[in-house]
Amino acid sequence: MANANTLPAVTLPGGEAIPKLGQGTWEMGERPNARKAEIAALREGVELGMTLIDTAEMYGDGESEKLIAEALSDMRDDVFIVSKVYPHNGSERGVQAACERSLARLKTDRIDLYLLHWRGGEDLEGVVAGFDKLKRDGKIRHWGVSNFDTGDMEELFSLDGGDACATNQILYNVARRGAEFDLLPWLRERGLPAMAYSPVDHARLPRGGALEKIASARGVSAFQIALAWVLQQPGVFAIPKAADVAHVRENRAALDICLSPQELADIDQQFKPPKSKRPLEML
Repeated sequence: MANANTLPAVTLPGGEAIPKLGQGTWEMGERPNARKAEIAALREGVELGMTLIDTAEMYGDGESEKLIAEALSDMRDDVFIVSKVYPHNGSERGVQAACERSLARLKTDRIDLYLLHWRGGEDLEGVVAGFDKLKRDGKIRHWGVSNFDTGDMEELFSLDGGDACATNQILYNVARRGAEFDLLPWLRERGLPAMAYSPVDHARLPRGGALEKIASARGVSAFQIALAWVLQQPGVFAIPKAADVAHVRENRAALDICLSPQELADIDQQFKPPKSKRPLEML
């Protein structure tokens, strides 16, 4: 089986390298008639080196985590599992109890990276304390956050132990570049990679324009160009979802596309970088 080292990697603050391209599972595990194809897709992705697998207790009310357990139980030591906790479970005891439930659904003894899914009335100090306890107990290996804007990250880092955060998972793609103004520079200054979810904007990118022109010239799809653009950003790794084997292979092939300075400039012309602060978008 392919090893994660066969893919370009990003490095977490503690020094661990993880693949720059992983697999998302949003909306997977919810339809029985799709289960066989989804399991095949996850396994194919791991074989191709996309060993980073992202899920959450929210996804299908835990069904995504169960799908991962069924698909990858014999590959557990080869994969890096990310899961996320609801804000309404965001207290010291709440994150510990939620983690135990996720571990049971995943049929594993540890989660490699555990994230607070978004801000939403949680006790952030308690969340950090709960994550720290889970890490000391070996239930999680790293922890981080998701959908945190720059001010949220500053608040987190002001807390005792808050600077142990390993990553921030955010909505980031060619059509949603607001994070480039201040959040991505803030993360890079502190050595925190950003995990890009919906890197092709949930397949809602506009038709025509720079992406399709570049794709046509290269004989690939516009979605592959959009994914390649995200993967080419420094300090960013991506977790596109693919529910069938063919789509997984297309995502993997996007990693081999190196966009030229002119192609990047053409993309900037259509999808302009931000010139001022924008609130962080969420899906």
